[in-house]
Amino acid sequence: MKTRKVPMRKCIGCMESFPKKELCRIVKNKDNEIKLDLSGKLNGRGTYICKKAECFEQAIKTKRLAKSLEMEIPENIYEEIKLEISKHE
Repeated sequence: MKTRKVPMRKCIGCMESFPKKELCRIVKNKDNEIKLDLSGKLNGRGTYICKKAECFEQAIKTKRLAKSLEMEIPENIYEEIKLEISKHE
């Protein structure tokens, strides 16, 4: 019987590794739209973050989110994502 490896991802806020299913994925699609991807299946460049507001704040403060998605992120997008993350805390 094979044992399945749990996919691990690193939170860009606290920089700790967690099982992929415990994190939120933020994705930038080919049209440069940035969305919170709760399904983890949207196409595009993705990055992962804990479901904690403080991790999201840290990712913004250190500019890790913008670097990871390779673009400047408008303030209104930060607010939308922050609101969504707070619903899942």
